[in-house]
Amino acid sequence: METSTPAVRIREVGLRDGLQSIARTLPTELKLEWLRGAFAAGLREIEVGSFVPPRLLPQLADTAAVVEAALKLPGLVVSVLVPNLKGAERALESGAHAMLLPLSASHAHSLANLRKTPDDVLAEIAAIRALRDSAGSPCRLEVGLSTAFGCTIQGRVEPDEVLRLVQGALDAGADRVGLADTVGYADPKQVRELFERARAIAGDRLACGHFHDTRGLGIANVMAAYGTGERRFDACLAGIGGCPHAPGASGNVATEDLAYLFASMGDDTGIDFQELIALRARVAQWLEGEALHGSIARAGLPKTMKEAA
Repeated sequence: METSTPAVRIREVGLRDGLQSIARTLPTELKLEWLRGAFAAGLREIEVGSFVPPRLLPQLADTAAVVEAALKLPGLVVSVLVPNLKGAERALESGAHAMLLPLSASHAHSLANLRKTPDDVLAEIAAIRALRDSAGSPCRLEVGLSTAFGCTIQGRVEPDEVLRLVQGALDAGADRVGLADTVGYADPKQVRELFERARAIAGDRLACGHFHDTRGLGIANVMAAYGTGERRFDACLAGIGGCPHAPGASGNVATEDLAYLFASMGDDTGIDFQELIALRARVAQWLEGEALHGSIARAGLPKTMKEAA
């Protein structure tokens, strides 16, 4: 078990957000090796899959088995994505510690991704909260505001609409909310302003930043959110990942790069670089031919790095 809380929390999302964007299906035994490798590297919050119908995402059809294995790792917070009430039922049955429901701030993306309007999703959040409470489950309900900074289908997303949905998600019973740059449209000024306004509504229940590096601003946007007080971020090993219903959305910020960023500033993440880079090398073999990203994997750690690799 952990003896202290890291200054910055990184949630690894490669097993869900990363693999959903890749056509091949990684065998369950390799997913479990990835899971154990991430745990050995010090990651203590991992999104291990999604309870989406297998016909839609066959890559994640074994999520229940991955959750079962993940729950055996001491001190690991196991989260899953759920698209609807049925997915939430499966998440509760699995014993996952947290479920993440995406709520798109873009009306067009919401219809493409979930075939529901954002307000339909708010009603579903309330139903999921009622289901969770009636089951007496401690599973945390987190809502991710996707396309909060723009959408490849709709284009501009109004900040006031994002904030309306943040308040709506909390009113519907979400324990936490986060803001996501699903398509890599955000810039640091935009991130700072929206996080500041959202924090005025949600306080410490605004608890995650999810950024893509599609246009090279992922790390800069992380720092903009960090400057507003955010200390929990999603990241993906090797910078893979993307939304199947957001054309052109590619590349989460790389876990290796984010861990280096914070370590270089003296902020503990609890991550062991040697273990993390070794895991990336194994994943690169399993995903041979896929585009991998990240600067630290190419350049290595600098000799001036205060924290030993």
